[in-house]
Amino acid sequence: MATASIIEVGAPDSAVPATLDKFRALFNTLDKGNLKSLSGVYSEDVRFQDPLGTVEGLDQLTHYFAGAYANVLSCRFDFGEAMVDGRFVAVPWAMHLRHKRIRKGREIQVSGMSHLEIRHGKVCYHRDYFDAGELLYENLPVVGGIIRRVKGYAG
Repeated sequence: MATASIIEVGAPDSAVPATLDKFRALFNTLDKGNLKSLSGVYSEDVRFQDPLGTVEGLDQLTHYFAGAYANVLSCRFDFGEAMVDGRFVAVPWAMHLRHKRIRKGREIQVSGMSHLEIRHGKVCYHRDYFDAGELLYENLPVVGGIIRRVKGYAG
């Protein structure tokens, strides 16, 4: 996996590039069997939010990901160029997901962005931005066709 470049805007923090590399590696190896590896990247008091939920603390994050990855067949990320401003990072990504309950296990792709805060070499804040409809609703058997049609009319 090639490491994407980093654009630094503010004062550099020497822990940020290494932590960002660990973050990228984690999400390209994460599955329901290795959730303990979250502690190598996230702080105990991490705050996490995405369009589907919000949790605080490493234990809650581990539980959240256990549910999220329970039916995942495979998941990998293509990370784009990170924008770094001191301890804050924005990194775009494309997720390639195969899930037992989404499109009969066929791969879907969802684009998104992670906003991170890194303190003392650990991610203490992580917010993901992505279109939940692109991930879930557009891939449901009946509703998905309707949503895709509506988006086609709007765009």
